[in-house]
Amino acid sequence: MTTFRWIGLVVAAAVVVALGWLGTVSPTSLAPLISLRFRSVDWVDAATLEDWMMGDAGTEPTLLDVRTAEEFAVSHLPGAIRVDPERPDLCSLELAQRSPVVVYCSVGYRSAAILDDLRGLGLGEVYNLRGGIFAWANEGRPIVRDQAPATSVHPYNAIWGRLLRPDLRWSP
Repeated sequence: MTTFRWIGLVVAAAVVVALGWLGTVSPTSLAPLISLRFRSVDWVDAATLEDWMMGDAGTEPTLLDVRTAEEFAVSHLPGAIRVDPERPDLCSLELAQRSPVVVYCSVGYRSAAILDDLRGLGLGEVYNLRGGIFAWANEGRPIVRDQAPATSVHPYNAIWGRLLRPDLRWSP
């Protein structure tokens, strides 16, 4: 990850801590802050994405999980493909030009960075999941581990994990 992306992540973490003390932060509330850094991001909310996933065969979105291998192994959205956030090999992905691509990470920051890269490949219909997997899981939507239902999400770290419901926080 570039130095600029790390700085943005640190600033966002500071905001999470500050707002967390006030009890006013949720994974979805970070979208405006993320959009300040990644202005071209188009967002999709969890309810809409779930509708798309239940759509007609062949029209469902491609889901790209932009988290570490350890995070992905704990749980992910059904059918998601993991993309390394540090060294994304986007050219090797076979992405359909006619179906939407939805990228996600914990809350949306790392996936917003990848979204810009995907747009650079000429993909038009690319969305970032508002609130990431944290919002998805907090709303009780399905997550999987090894193709079976999962009950926890990797918290990324102790600070960001505060955005997950306590009963969903994975611990080793």
